[in-house]
Amino acid sequence: MRILDRDVVIIGAGPSGLTAAYELRKAGKSVAVLEARDRVGGRTWSEDMDGATIEIGGQWISPDQTGLYSLIEELGIETYERYKAGASVYISEAGQRTVYTGEDFPVGESTVAEMNRLIAEMDRLTAQVDPDAPWEHPRAEELDMISFHHWLRTLSTDEAACNNVGLFIAGGMLTKPAHTFSALQALLMSASAGSFANLVDEDFILDRRIVGTMQGVSIAVAKVLGQDVFLNNPVLKLDWSEQGVRAHGTDVTVNAKKVIIAVPPNLYSRISYNPPLPRRQHVTHQHQSMGLVIKVHAVYETPFWREDGLSGTCFRPTGIVQEIYDNTYLGESTGTLVGFISDTQADAMFELPEDERKAAILEGFADFLGPQALDAKVFYLSDFGSEEWTRGAYATSYDLGGLFRFGPDQNKNVGPIYFSSSDLAGEGYQHVDGAVRMGRRTAVRINSAIDGTDAEPAYDGVRSLFGTRDSLEA
Repeated sequence: MRILDRDVVIIGAGPSGLTAAYELRKAGKSVAVLEARDRVGGRTWSEDMDGATIEIGGQWISPDQTGLYSLIEELGIETYERYKAGASVYISEAGQRTVYTGEDFPVGESTVAEMNRLIAEMDRLTAQVDPDAPWEHPRAEELDMISFHHWLRTLSTDEAACNNVGLFIAGGMLTKPAHTFSALQALLMSASAGSFANLVDEDFILDRRIVGTMQGVSIAVAKVLGQDVFLNNPVLKLDWSEQGVRAHGTDVTVNAKKVIIAVPPNLYSRISYNPPLPRRQHVTHQHQSMGLVIKVHAVYETPFWREDGLSGTCFRPTGIVQEIYDNTYLGESTGTLVGFISDTQADAMFELPEDERKAAILEGFADFLGPQALDAKVFYLSDFGSEEWTRGAYATSYDLGGLFRFGPDQNKNVGPIYFSSSDLAGEGYQHVDGAVRMGRRTAVRINSAIDGTDAEPAYDGVRSLFGTRDSLEA
């Protein structure tokens, strides 16, 4: 057992934990990062499968994600545009397939008008919501007591419009049925991206990808940190007092002044705290849970849909597969599609034997893009719900009433214990951008606490306060 002394120990080598460690190192503080897995990256993860690059976890970057952009610019990492050329495909609730262009779903003028009205109402309220403190909205308690599903239906009687609008936050983002989370939680999701209109614009929210994959960002940061990152070291016990902490890994124990727990809130209880955390923290964490989504990767000899003038972008408000995109990696000759199966549909798929599951999913792809979609040379399902150190995807959200009741406490430190993850972010919530912002903001708070100075209260984590990578070499 190695015993180390550091200023700060970080639990979790995902984007948030690694960013926090990187910033603290630039500020002159000593760090150690303990990671349970045999890799860095957390919910970002890439593999080569039969010559195709598969991004198993998070992968896209949008124009508003300025925190992540500033980090990759500092690291010299480039991006490229997602393939978007061509027409999209929509399948209605009645099963009618339509090839279309433009922003609006081909669902009839009255439903399009009603969807636009709902989006405008979401945008009106979103503009009033501070993503860092949605619980401060004048109607926060009321909006947190009604499900997003039922709230939409207080605004419209057009079921197709409600389902299509609900799709973007329920299946598309929180990966939970719309009746299980509140209207306030939905507004936080839209406020985190700047507007609801941004969330429903796939060309905005899924704008670009990372050269070297999104996991490559964490790999690059870990390379800078070098021997201060310790893999295969889950922390299952944490001793703490106002004077400091002692984090017990598998073969590394770290004594430190402060600790950052940079894992999703649903995993906080994996750690045994001595003494126990305060009652408020224990209860808060029980009201934050992961959603469930299957990210389907299907690789073909060629991107055959492009030959038919299709972008590979597909939607349907009901059915097994509700979203598909062209996910072919930069420079590869094969064609890759990625599809998403959320919440109860994911439950149903996992009930099936493996061969039946594959057949059902590829038939869902073929409904959109024709029989060639049945012939995938690589078929892989990202299942973070079965991952020991994640247990769901994409991120945690509160149950009904939880955001208003517990949200104000989610970012408060408990003595020397600080929490940092994309799940706790305002802007960039659920995304790597939010992880980066939270990592930087937590590093600033801790650095100020150690130095006995005042942290900048309005700091948003977009730009580092501790300079660039060169600061480590100065």
